[in-house]
Amino acid sequence: MSKAKFCLLIGNTRWHWAIEKKDGWFFLHTPPDISKFNEIKNNLWRWAAVGPIPLDIRLDQSKSISLEEIPLKNLPSWLGIDRALGSWAALQKAKSLNLHSKGLLIADAGTILSLTLITANGEFAGGQLIPGLQLQRSAMSNGTQNLQPIKRNDIPKTKFPTSTEEAMLRGSFQSMFGTLLEAQKEVGAPIWLCGGDSAIFVPYLKDRKVDVYHYPDLVLEGMIKINASLKKEPNLRQSDQP
Repeated sequence: MSKAKFCLLIGNTRWHWAIEKKDGWFFLHTPPDISKFNEIKNNLWRWAAVGPIPLDIRLDQSKSISLEEIPLKNLPSWLGIDRALGSWAALQKAKSLNLHSKGLLIADAGTILSLTLITANGEFAGGQLIPGLQLQRSAMSNGTQNLQPIKRNDIPKTKFPTSTEEAMLRGSFQSMFGTLLEAQKEVGAPIWLCGGDSAIFVPYLKDRKVDVYHYPDLVLEGMIKINASLKKEPNLRQSDQP
């Protein structure tokens, strides 16, 4: 791994890595890992951050990705770089498949569920934010006396469970799923779904006949592609190992 070129996105709860090998790019998602960063810091290609940056790591500011580099129209200065990168990557995919005529609704299901609407001509048209699955569940347990932390991540098949834990699991899922359904209904654009919890929603959206395209690592793909020095489309693969 010492010779591998890599990109790093520092998220709110995890660090997201894109690591280049001979046969393509691999994606890895870990808890904050300063030791891993120090091991390969000399091969850092590009980086961005939406979460806290530890004081004891040194990041080359010249390699930081800024909003000004993202070729989307009317991006507000406050928009998270992860939303911008994911939206741009989705737009490139949609254009290549001729799927952009109705615009795109990019849904990033991470710590926060962010919805970003991009028009067919690549213009930012607004969005929505709600707490993600884990944040909703931790808020329930932290904000009440009788609700306990949940370690499971499955979705109960019963829509109205009788146990408290399953009611929390189903309710947090339903709030996000309902948000996705209502947002897609309002804008009429296909959903481009990414993020750590995105796979959970794919079968449910397809059951509802929602037009959905699932690329869990859209943001990292955007980090790779945005670099002007990249001469050709990278071979993107996914792996659990660096």
